[in-house]
Amino acid sequence: MLFTSPVFVLFFVAVLVLSRLPLPWGGRKFILLVASYAFYASWNPPFVILLWVSTAVDYVVGLQLARAEAARARKALLVVSACVNLGILCAFKYANFLSESFAEVAGFAGWNVSYNAFSIVLPVGISFYTFQTMSYTIDVYRRKLEPTRNLLDFALYVTFFPQLVAGPIVRASEFLWQLKEPRRATAKQAYWGVLLFILGLFKKAFLADSVFAPVATKVFDGAAVPTSIQAWTGMYAFAGQIYCDFSGYTDMAIGCALILGFRLPDNFRAPYAAVGFSDFWRRWHISLSGWLRDYLYIPLGGNRKGRIRTRVNLMITMLLGGLWHGAAWTFVAWGGLHGLYLGAERVARDRLNFKWFQTRTGQFLLMLVTFHMVCFAWILFRAQSFGRALHMLGALSVLGAGQGPTTFSRWSAALALGCMGLLVGAHWMFRHKRIEEVSARGGWFVTALVAAVMLFLSLTAGAKGAEFIYFQF
Repeated sequence: MLFTSPVFVLFFVAVLVLSRLPLPWGGRKFILLVASYAFYASWNPPFVILLWVSTAVDYVVGLQLARAEAARARKALLVVSACVNLGILCAFKYANFLSESFAEVAGFAGWNVSYNAFSIVLPVGISFYTFQTMSYTIDVYRRKLEPTRNLLDFALYVTFFPQLVAGPIVRASEFLWQLKEPRRATAKQAYWGVLLFILGLFKKAFLADSVFAPVATKVFDGAAVPTSIQAWTGMYAFAGQIYCDFSGYTDMAIGCALILGFRLPDNFRAPYAAVGFSDFWRRWHISLSGWLRDYLYIPLGGNRKGRIRTRVNLMITMLLGGLWHGAAWTFVAWGGLHGLYLGAERVARDRLNFKWFQTRTGQFLLMLVTFHMVCFAWILFRAQSFGRALHMLGALSVLGAGQGPTTFSRWSAALALGCMGLLVGAHWMFRHKRIEEVSARGGWFVTALVAAVMLFLSLTAGAKGAEFIYFQF
């Protein structure tokens, strides 16, 4: 059940009506929980069992952690939670990857090892809700959070349908408190919820699927090595597609939650206007980068144990962040490349005088450099293999370009490049502003007019029914 489908609109309207019935708060929460399970079951009903397992295990572990005093017992409980959650994730997402990688390593060592690929269907959103439930038990273990004794509240926290399958990764401290008292959207919340949903729909249905995806798909998935112009166009197109697809989902998720009276954290803040790679990860997939920082990078030692250890911790964090995205070495390499970016940035800050780069011109130039380095890394993220990624990287230079046939019209290329330029420009202009500020400056009439145009373009876009890219993660 895609956010962009008419079926979801009917589903959401039904949930909204039912959730506003004059029932006790517990009854309304139960309706939201059942709706969330129905939403998830629309992809593959048996996988709801995995949600029940994660919910039951972490609920019980949380309660036991509140009672346990001995350090050994508390650690054992945390290990139980981690083993169950990561065990399920590895079994469904990484079993074939680990088997294939082991066979390849054994082959390099001279052993003849064969393996049979498992026929496994990846549960949609498993990486997101796994990290979400793990954050709860870790926070309870650290005594930063009191465990909830209300199973209904905890189950709804785990399965709340707007953000269940592609984030943002919501922490218990950000959501459980909202379940204490009855919630009903104010007129302002409903207004912003509708606007955000339209904005997300425009990003996904029009920009990601109709403008950027046709160009990026033909360049990256075509049999021939692209020409230099095709490679550059395809790279920019995928940068636009991945942002509009993922941030579009987030906007719609936050919008749906607002209409229901709940607040979800931001997940994007003009990432293509980032000045440096640390700034990029403060703006891109904020909930994941914050999770990796708080539950992996800092426990590894963060930047508290010297420069070399800091670089190592950064690299480990980014490599695992890349692996979180997908069970392939290209994703690991993508994470490792960002780890190199972050390490090089720290070295540059230690040794170079950055006063000039604090000027408006310097900031703009750093933004352009950061944006293009991020785009180069997206090639590893999108390519199906290292060989294809190398072909794409080689094609970016005139000397390494292939002689592939024209795979898209000049109009498609011009539209994709133009929209990408406007997107980066908008990020730069509004990098320190929130959408509420921008809307207030324009006034309600301009805001309504822009929303109407976006809705019209979304509904008349040619591409229909494309899944969100991050569903595969």
